[in-house]
Amino acid sequence: MNDQDYMRCALELAQQAREAGEVPVGAIVVKDGEIIGRGFNQPIRGSDPTAHAEIMALRDAARFLGNYRLPGCTLVVTLEPCVMCTGAIFHARVERVVFGARDPKTGVGGSVINLYAETRLNHHANQITGGVLEDECSALISDFFRARRKANS
Repeated sequence: MNDQDYMRCALELAQQAREAGEVPVGAIVVKDGEIIGRGFNQPIRGSDPTAHAEIMALRDAARFLGNYRLPGCTLVVTLEPCVMCTGAIFHARVERVVFGARDPKTGVGGSVINLYAETRLNHHANQITGGVLEDECSALISDFFRARRKANS
């Protein structure tokens, strides 16, 4: 499988978030070609502000490996990570991050700032790749918020 295939898996999880009334973001963690962690946004249903897709996928992968460190892993997420998720990615020692849609409001993989390039931080993902299936990822989020605005007007 390649980055696009993995992103399609993350998009399926994002659909689950959408169906649950959450912002449609999905994430997976991959190690040695195997998906070892899955997550989607669920802060509303879980009353948990930390329940972003990335955090849920990292927790799932850590349970799978029996270790809070995830060396050699790739995190694939449909939306550019925020500062909270990036902190967790760094602490978990994730090697690579792949994201779909850019987030001009809270994205820290280059949209607002680039924490991944900040040399003063102790840990980093070795590689970040943005824009994978960007159109599909962006459309899913845009459609969600368009429908929400329409329902509230």
